Formats: sequence, structure tokens, C-alpha cells
Amino acid sequence: MSDLRVLGVGAGYFSQFQYLGWRNIAGVECVGIANRDVGKARALADRYGIRDVYTDLAAALDATRPDLVDIITPPETHRAFVALCVYRGIPAICQKPFGRDWADAVAITEHAERAGVPLVIHENFRWEPWYREAKRLVAGGVLGALHSVAFRLRPGDGQGPRAYLDRQPYFQQMPLFLVKETAIHWIDTFRFLMGDVTAVYAQLRRINPAIAGEDAGYIVFEFAGGATGLFDGNRLNDHVAQNPRRTMGEAWLEGERGVLRLDGDARLWWKPHHGPETEHAYDRGPDDTFGGGACEWLQRHVVAHFRSGAPLENTARAYLANLRVQAAVYRSAAMHRRVELATFDPLQPAAPDAGTASA
Repeated sequence: MSDLRVLGVGAGYFSQFQYLGWRNIAGVECVGIANRDVGKARALADRYGIRDVYTDLAAALDATRPDLVDIITPPETHRAFVALCVYRGIPAICQKPFGRDWADAVAITEHAERAGVPLVIHENFRWEPWYREAKRLVAGGVLGALHSVAFRLRPGDGQGPRAYLDRQPYFQQMPLFLVKETAIHWIDTFRFLMGDVTAVYAQLRRINPAIAGEDAGYIVFEFAGGATGLFDGNRLNDHVAQNPRRTMGEAWLEGERGVLRLDGDARLWWKPHHGPETEHAYDRGPDDTFGGGACEWLQRHVVAHFRSGAPLENTARAYLANLRVQAAVYRSAAMHRRVELATFDPLQPAAPDAGTASA
């Protein structure tokens, strides 16, 4: 079987984890990097054994003729870059946040679908080993019927005027930050573990005045099966962990038979109902890369699809469900009310609150 040829697009901070993943997968060749800053592209190419670099994506596509394109660039580039791939019939993986907004993401998705070109969103948290193991235990009936899920986000990287500047400085300028950049990971992960979201209620706020968007908040989820969820997040405080960014916080998954707890060192702890808590051993993945190798696991999943036809998770169409929940979270926070997904339209303006309207 010939190598699967992948072209990478982008050379920002996070791209290193994706180029590492491609290098680690047998039978995959990363044939080039396209990026407007050729120096950054060359540095990554040398680091990961990639031969060619380009400053223009169209030229890179025509020169390398890849089987797959990995777009690792900001949302404002997605529509044009996906269109270049679709025009040539080349499948693509697109980084999150996906598109500039809901309408942009829908337009990109529909353009790829009309052309019959596969488009996958690089949402990798559901591929972190601890969540895959939790899903395996849930599917095996270990927890019984699920009652609730909770995650307490505390990466500890958002304090002071220099927050994020050393790694991802654009975080400071994002007008929508905590939910769009970070909590979206748990919207997807909660749906992966618990099923469809039927309603949300959110309170969001900004604590660090050095940034433009919200950096703390609470989101309450209702799921179709009757369970509930809580995302309790702020990026300013940290939690007990050797590396606070490994899991970025702590989680609890509760069912009729007991509680599965994730700690900051990616250990899972199982407490059966009325029984003692003990560690549940599993492979936590490497501790020297992002999320226990989550990027590579997502990439292996996509490769398996193109080699054997295995079904894809997080196609662009499937991912729109996450973005609809995200939009409902922002609407709930703005209107100070619970939002039901069945009747929510992200494109419709918020109705006035009858309880606060003037007489």
C-alpha cells in the first residue's frame, strides 16, 4: 500500500502536535507545509523531517498533489482554504474553532457536501485516552445509567497582563474566548459521553481585564436521556497536577453504579456505590505531548477511514451540532435564561425578555 500523502497548512503554536502525529503514523508522508511565514514553516519542516515548504496554498496543492490536507490555521482562513481543497476534490481536516461563526461554518460544510468532498473537524479532546477509556467503561455498563457529568477547568494560564502571550497571544484579542476557544472541547466531549444536548443555561464573565473576551463561567447542560452536566471553568486558577495543561482540570462521571473521577494527572478513579475508591489502571498515553497523544489518535482515526472505510467521527456536518450548542450557550448568557435546543435558531436574533420590558 502506497503512503497516504498529507499536506499541512499552518505553522502556529499548536501545529507542532499535528506534525508530530503525522510523523508517528506508519504509511503516512507529510509532503509539505504551506504557511505565509516561510521561516516558521521551514523550522517545523526541519524538526519533523518534512522536505518542502510553500507560502501559497494553491501552489502547494498543485505541486504536492496530496491525498489529504490538514488545515491548522485561524477561523478567518477556513472558508477560502477549504474551497481550494474542494475545487481539487481533496479531503481536508479543518482546525477548530471551525469558521468565523455559525453561518460561515454552515456555508463551508455545505460547499464540501455539494462537491462530495470529505471534511473533518480537528476536535481532539474526545480522543484523549482518559475520555476514550471512560466511554469504553460507559458502553460496557460499568457505571450503569448515567446521572451526570461535570468538568472543572483550571489550567492556570490566564492571569495578569501577559496571559497567553508566550504561547497563543491571539487569545487576548478574541471577543468570544472561554466558550469558543476552550469550553467547545467539553461540549463535544460531553456529547460523546452523554448524548445529545437538549437545553443549556450559562453565566459567563471576564475576570482578567487584559483580555477581550470571557474567561470564566458556568454552563449547565440537559441531555436527551435525562442526565445533566456542569462545566465550571476559569483559566486563571490551576489545579492539583504535575502539569495543569495535561487534562486542564478534573472531571466526574456519575452513574447508578458509582462514580468515575479524572484527576489532574490523567488518572481515573472508580468508586462503586457504597464502596471504596480505587485507581482504574489504563494507558494514559505519552505525557510529553498534548492530551496524551490526542492529535495523533484523531489522525489515526481519519487515516483508518481512508484506508478501510471506517466511519468518521466529527465530520463537519456532525460538528455543527457542537456549534449550535455553543451559540445557545452565548445566547443563554446574554439573555440570562435557559435555552432549549429544539427551538433555538442561531441566526434568529434574541427575543426581548418580557420580564424586563418597560411597561
